[in-house]
Amino acid sequence: MSTTYQVAVLVGSLRKGSYNRKLALALARIAPPELKLNIVEIGQLPFYNEDEAAAPPAPYADFRQTIKAADAVLFVSPEYNRSIPAALKNALDVGSRPYGHNAFDGKPAAVITLSPGALGGFGAHHHLRQVLACLNTPLLPSPEVYLGGAAELFAPDGAIAKPDTEAFLRKVLAAFSAWIQKHKG
Repeated sequence: MSTTYQVAVLVGSLRKGSYNRKLALALARIAPPELKLNIVEIGQLPFYNEDEAAAPPAPYADFRQTIKAADAVLFVSPEYNRSIPAALKNALDVGSRPYGHNAFDGKPAAVITLSPGALGGFGAHHHLRQVLACLNTPLLPSPEVYLGGAAELFAPDGAIAKPDTEAFLRKVLAAFSAWIQKHKG
């Protein structure tokens, strides 16, 4: 009997027509059967404020519980000004606090960045890796995924338009599945 892993997917872009949201949805459709990818919304999280530790806003508690309940986390993000979007950084701050109660602690993770430009979100990818190392999140070391040309990536139905890109993403998801199994047993 195979194990099904619940994967929380955090999408860095809040835009309705976000390429990164489209990618997260496409990944959920092509994921191996043992991975169940679920987008966890981050746009409703108030900016992190340590003064609220004694009585955290309800969205903080809900988000933290969702992350704690997940077996792993997949980050799908654009690059804003050579770094990660503020909403994604805020989600990381909310989930990792208060000190000693890091919801991301020990969660196997992977990062995929996507942008319209040729660099594919390289800067955001590496900034996110730096933050995740601090949060004790075992991060899939390889393959690193930087996807450029976001506008040409999707078919009208939201599927990945290029067969070679879809095949690559299937390999990434298989590697992530093995990574989760290695860390979750």
